[in-house]
Amino acid sequence: MKIFGYEFKKSEKNIQKKSFHGASTGNLYATWLASNTTADVDIKKDLKTMRARSRELMRNDDYAKKFKRMVKTNVVGQNGIRLQNKAKDTNGNLDKTANDIIEESWKKWSKKGICDVSGKYSLREIQKMVMGTLAEDGEVLIRKIKGYDNEFGFALQLLEADHLDEQYTIPELNIFMGIEFDKWNKPIAYHLHKNHPGKLINGTDTTRERISANEINHLFLPLRISATRGVPWMHTAMTRMKMVNGYEEAELTASRIAAAKGGFYISKDGAEEYSGDSVDDRGNIVNELEPGQIELLPKGIEFQNYDPQHPTTAFKDFMKVVLRGISSGIDVSYNTLANDLEGVNFSSLRSGVLDEREVWKDLQTWLGENLLDDIFADWLDMALLTKAVPLPYFKYDKFNAPSWLSRGFAWVDPLKDMQSNILAVKEGLKTHTQIASEMGMDIEELYQQIAKEKELRAKYGITTISEAELLQLLQTTNTGD
Repeated sequence: MKIFGYEFKKSEKNIQKKSFHGASTGNLYATWLASNTTADVDIKKDLKTMRARSRELMRNDDYAKKFKRMVKTNVVGQNGIRLQNKAKDTNGNLDKTANDIIEESWKKWSKKGICDVSGKYSLREIQKMVMGTLAEDGEVLIRKIKGYDNEFGFALQLLEADHLDEQYTIPELNIFMGIEFDKWNKPIAYHLHKNHPGKLINGTDTTRERISANEINHLFLPLRISATRGVPWMHTAMTRMKMVNGYEEAELTASRIAAAKGGFYISKDGAEEYSGDSVDDRGNIVNELEPGQIELLPKGIEFQNYDPQHPTTAFKDFMKVVLRGISSGIDVSYNTLANDLEGVNFSSLRSGVLDEREVWKDLQTWLGENLLDDIFADWLDMALLTKAVPLPYFKYDKFNAPSWLSRGFAWVDPLKDMQSNILAVKEGLKTHTQIASEMGMDIEELYQQIAKEKELRAKYGITTISEAELLQLLQTTNTGD
């Protein structure tokens, strides 16, 4: 084609524009390396290094240490996740007698020295240990020992992920990263080191033993469908955490140098000899200055001040930006992780707290479904067989009906939240059971306590305000009258 005497030719290449910017190529994307391998291929290469670095941060980094404590405190809480059994009779009503027996037996088994083979942990402490290990290592192994020498014939053994060698792979036996699978990719056995491979003692037996998958609860949050191993929960935030440590150290060093101001003596031609206060080990003349000291120097000697300007004003803002990224990487609010309440208003703080709590509640549910349900089923099986729970074994399916009561959270705005709950109950949109559960309480235990308190008040002649008076008080407080 010619236009105004110029000939234009079509390019022989069929250039196609990318539909998604994320698939674009060019200089700006040259360092963006990606692959479509399975999750296990990526995990296998880096798991040991990530786990070691995560553990190092948990030992030495303040923010990592706090994150681990936050996970244990907010998911497990002070009292642990408690059992509420919901076995029902043939009429669909709760079998209170059977449930009480099971709950009391579970409480007895959960005590320190019974539920754990090492005798070191109670079930509450096991829950905290599991959650802390998950945050630090990304996975944990719980071995269920049936036939153990206690009243219930059942106990747990906690094992770190190091026992499961991620490099142990035998494709012809369908063993990958230490786990043996069937044709549906379901674990059927775990090949575990008998002892921790990091136990640096001569003669330690690190041979493997094959353990049926029925005996092992391999607990982790998979990154992808194809993942069969877990990674540390801080894996996206670890680089920032380490860089923050280095930056803080550099700022501290620079600030110390700036605070220790000094200078140099410069000798001009024909200067008189200057001896100073002393001589250092390299023969240099030194002179120590005291606050408020003024010294007359000899002729020809000048003092050149050394005054590095530090710290910089960018440190505070930079730290906030980096810590916000770290907070996003580990799913907690910045204000909580950094202990920074400066310039925070109630609405923004409430929004951050509520968003964070949803993460904790989700983990509570996940822990109940993936750990406690599994442990309870095997415990009940052995407890019925050993008669530690005096109920008929043939009703196992009926009795295996656990419900888990997790810790609750204090209201962000107690007055308004209480008023909204009262209104919701009044309009039939909420029950007292739901409200008690949100607060981490058992409604039946709550009513029993209320009934006992009413008896005590009547016994000692103590009167309290009525519900109508309480509502009036709440309304008055809300309106400011």
